[in-house]
Amino acid sequence: MKLLIASDIHGSAYWCGRLMEEIKKENPDRVALLGDLLYHGPRNDLPRDYAPKQVIPMLSEIREKIVAVRGNCEAEVDQMVLPFPCMADYAQLLVDGKLFHLSHGHHQNPDALPPLPQGSCFLFGHTHVKLDRTVNGIRCLNPGSVSIPKDGRHSYLIYENQNFSFKILED
Repeated sequence: MKLLIASDIHGSAYWCGRLMEEIKKENPDRVALLGDLLYHGPRNDLPRDYAPKQVIPMLSEIREKIVAVRGNCEAEVDQMVLPFPCMADYAQLLVDGKLFHLSHGHHQNPDALPPLPQGSCFLFGHTHVKLDRTVNGIRCLNPGSVSIPKDGRHSYLIYENQNFSFKILED
């Protein structure tokens, strides 16, 4: 299975468009969205081409591939405009015999992991910083941010052939 993992689009039509180009090129089986899809939130500056109404049809186009979790900027109205579930606090996927636990990261994070079996993968966003580290036998990965990276590079993750790789979205 090929999985594309992205987080923190924050309503940027430009960066969501760039991500959609990568999704078409990568052709993943599933797209895991780790929250903060439409709104920028009060702590973030507006991302480039902030236009949540333009992000909605882009994501809707691939609704059958998406598994999404709620970020700290999601609101109930988001579920009214998006045709895929996006309000769960977490989701789990069984991929290549491993449990993948998806969370935004504002409640569950590498310092506050949920109970997971050894060898699981904990995928989270929220910090806008890429991360790949193992904590108590759980591999913790953050794809960084699609639109407002705090480490300087717009990014997402690919999981394929039992390997993770960070991908950079070029401007």
